[in-house]
Amino acid sequence: MTGIRPIFDPHAVPVSAVDAHLPALPEPWLKAAALRQHFSEVSLAEPERPGDGGRLPGMNPRQAAVLVPLVMRETEVTVLLTRRQEQLRHHGGQISFPGGAIDATDADAWAAALREAAEEIGLGAEHVEPIGLLPVYTTVTAYSVQPCVALVRPPFDLHLQADEVAEAFEVPLSFLMQPAHHRHHRLELPGLSREFLSMPWSNQGRDYFIWGATAAMLRNLYHQLRQGRSL
Repeated sequence: MTGIRPIFDPHAVPVSAVDAHLPALPEPWLKAAALRQHFSEVSLAEPERPGDGGRLPGMNPRQAAVLVPLVMRETEVTVLLTRRQEQLRHHGGQISFPGGAIDATDADAWAAALREAAEEIGLGAEHVEPIGLLPVYTTVTAYSVQPCVALVRPPFDLHLQADEVAEAFEVPLSFLMQPAHHRHHRLELPGLSREFLSMPWSNQGRDYFIWGATAAMLRNLYHQLRQGRSL
């Protein structure tokens, strides 16, 4: 889930800083059992990236949820992400977690995240093990997004909602939890200053520009996994 199509090209915004000075999370911390244990034992921290909600006037707050799917592959844990169809007004071409608005029929954020994952990419709840939450992230479009972190057990078959999702792909969690890959961008617009993170990733000749709310929630995951530990 991401916001409306931006009024700027995020790829063209210069990089203002790179967090190469921060340590990467050790591989043992990123194993499925370690992730499960950490979320069960460590309290939820304040978000490092709380979001930029409330910056645009006249936007009514809306509740939303996303699933942060951590896939337990044989050699490593990966993060399952989607690329939205280009023509969509609200998510066009952007990298997202499965998710969306919490409906009145949803019991809670978890119910919404699981429903959206089933609808968007055909990921069945029988493959999903909820392990914890990340702090709520507020978007500039007034969504209060609850990220729901889950381990996902293969094998599973995905069935993409073709009119919304162009592609589903996986990125190694170890790559995303290495701040040397976290880039800061700053843009000055008339009456509005924007700062955002990106985590570009390439695989087999394909380039993926992970940025905005998705990158911010991944950075909050990094921050949460550092709690109670020393590097």
